[in-house]
Amino acid sequence: MRPRGLRAPATSLITAVLAIASNACVAASEEIQVYMDELTQPGHFGTDVHNNFVVSGGNTPDHPGALPPRHVYRLTPEFYYGMSESVELGLYLLTTTAPQGRVYYEGEKLRVKYIAPHDEKQGLFWGANFEVGKTGVRVSETPWNAELKGIYGYRIGRWTLAINANVDGSLSPSSTTPVSLEVDTKVAYETDARYKIGVESYNELGPLRDIGHLNALNQNLYLVVDTELGRFDINAGIGRGLTPVSDRWVLKFIVGLHF
Repeated sequence: MRPRGLRAPATSLITAVLAIASNACVAASEEIQVYMDELTQPGHFGTDVHNNFVVSGGNTPDHPGALPPRHVYRLTPEFYYGMSESVELGLYLLTTTAPQGRVYYEGEKLRVKYIAPHDEKQGLFWGANFEVGKTGVRVSETPWNAELKGIYGYRIGRWTLAINANVDGSLSPSSTTPVSLEVDTKVAYETDARYKIGVESYNELGPLRDIGHLNALNQNLYLVVDTELGRFDINAGIGRGLTPVSDRWVLKFIVGLHF
C-alpha cells in the first residue's frame, strides 16, 4: 500500500509484528490489501513487497495440490508504473515457502488500475483494478484466473473508509470453478503523530449463484498500521480468522518504495 501524508513511524507495533514473524516465520492470499486511491506518478516506477505468514492455521490443503496453510510464507514482489494521472500498470511475481523451507515460484499476475480524478484529501474516490494471471496449483485451482475489483472510498477529517468488491473467476475453458464474490473493507484513523491505525476485513461471500454460507468461508479481521519510514511506505498488520475454515492468526507486512 502507498499511503499519503504519513510521516511519524508507528515503531512499537511494527517492531512487534516483525518480532513475531521472525520467531514463527506465512499461507494466506499472495496479497492481503484493501485497494484505495494510491497511484504512482506518471512516468515513474515503484515497488511493493508483500509478505504474509500463517502463524496458526489448518493442516488440510484448501484444494488438491495446495499446501496446508499452517506456517506457509508468501513473498510477492509487485512492480508498477504510472501511465497517467489515472492509470497504473502492475506486475506481481508470486512465491511460496513451505514450512520445511522449500521455495516455490508460483507464477505472475498483471494488473491495470484506474482511479477517477478526485480530491485526494477529502471526499469520495472510486476506481477499478483488473488482474489476470497464470499461477501454480499451490495458489489457485485453475492456472489461468482473473479478478475485477471495484474500489470505493471516502475521507472525512482524519477518517478514511474504503471498500473493495472483488469478482474472481477462471479463464481456463475446462474449469468448473464458479465465479465468486469477496468484499473487503478498511476503516483508518490518522493520529496526531501522522500515522494511521485501522481495521481491515476480508470476507468471502461465495459463488455468485449461491451467495451466503459465510460460516463455511474465509472471514478475517486485521488490526493494521500505515506509516512512512524515510522513503518507505509501510502497511503492517495481524489478522484473526472469524470462522472455522479461516486461518486463525496471520501476519502481514507490506513495504513500498517509489523511484
